[in-house]
Amino acid sequence: MSAKPRLGLIGYGAFGKLTAQHLAAHFDVRAFDPAMDGDVAYAAKVDLAEAAGCPVVILAVPVGVLEQTLQEIAPLLADGALVIDVGSVKVKPAEAMQRLLPDHVRIVGTHPLFGPQSAKNGLEGLRIAVCKVRGAKDARRTAGWCRKVLKLKVFNVSPEDHDREAATVQGLTHLIARVLLNMEPLPTRMTTASFERVMQGVDMVRHDSTAVYQAIERDNPFAADVRERFFSLFDKARGELDG
Repeated sequence: MSAKPRLGLIGYGAFGKLTAQHLAAHFDVRAFDPAMDGDVAYAAKVDLAEAAGCPVVILAVPVGVLEQTLQEIAPLLADGALVIDVGSVKVKPAEAMQRLLPDHVRIVGTHPLFGPQSAKNGLEGLRIAVCKVRGAKDARRTAGWCRKVLKLKVFNVSPEDHDREAATVQGLTHLIARVLLNMEPLPTRMTTASFERVMQGVDMVRHDSTAVYQAIERDNPFAADVRERFFSLFDKARGELDG
C-alpha cells in the first residue's frame, strides 16, 4: 500500500483543524502554527520548514498575516509545489501570492463557503469557490478533486467575481450578525420561525474570530460600497418610519 502524499498545513486555528480533519484520510498532514496546542489528532505537529516543504501546502492563516507568512515560506517551498490559500477574500491574497511566491510553485485560490459550524455534519453538498491564480490547469484539477473526493459543490470564479459577490453574501451577513450579537440578550420564548432562522444564521458566525470579520469587511475591495448602500437604504427606511 503506497504512502499518502504529504500536505503541509500552515495555520491550525478553527478552520485549520477542520481542514486537517477532512484531509487526513487522503494526505499525511504536517501542520505548523506558532500557537498550536496539543489538539493534533489529524495532523503531525512540525516546524515551518517541514510544513512548507511538502508537495501541497495549504495556507489557513488570517488574511492580515498572509503577506508575512508568504515571505517566510517563499524560500522553503519545493519546486513544483502546489500552494493553496483558503481565505475569505480572494483579490488581495491572489495578488500577494503572485508577487511574493517564487515562479517555480503553482498557486490556486480557494474559499470554502463553510466553517466548523456549518460543516459539523460533514462536507457533502457544501460549497467552495476555486480561483485561478497561476495556471488554469491547477485550478481545474483542484476543483475536480474537491468535487469528486470531498463531494463539494464547486464554483470556478475569478478572484474579482468572488469578492464582488462575497461583499454582499458575507459582508452583510457578518455585519447584521455583529449588530444582533451586540443587542443580546434577545427574546427566546415567543419567537417566530423567521426570527429563529435569522438567529440560526447569527449562530453560524457567532464564534468567528475578529480577524475573519475584519478580513471580510476591510480586505474585500467591494465591501465598503455594499455597506454604504445598505446604510443608505437603512437610513431611508428609518426616515420613512420617523416621517
